[in-house]
Amino acid sequence: MMHNPLITAQLYTIGAIGQFIFTFRFIYQLIYSERLHESVLPPLFWIISITGALIIIGYAIVRRDPVIIVGQMFGILIYARNLFLYYTRKALNREAGKNVR
Repeated sequence: MMHNPLITAQLYTIGAIGQFIFTFRFIYQLIYSERLHESVLPPLFWIISITGALIIIGYAIVRRDPVIIVGQMFGILIYARNLFLYYTRKALNREAGKNVR
């Protein structure tokens, strides 16, 4: 674990709880999308999310803040999965002759 002497164990705990709650909204969205077998948000949303998460991870590495690093890495997995669902659905619809945005 990275160690930043300015961040106490209590602050790490609060940060981890906040990160979990923040991330849970995407877990909920992922479960919803998986049930429908398609992403319910447009692909640019997920591309922006991945870009932002990578920048935040860089920032967190400089700060030596593992709560942010782990939270953003987990988010990137969810964002990538939604892009996969979107483009898989688009390809299937193209094969079936349906027009999808």
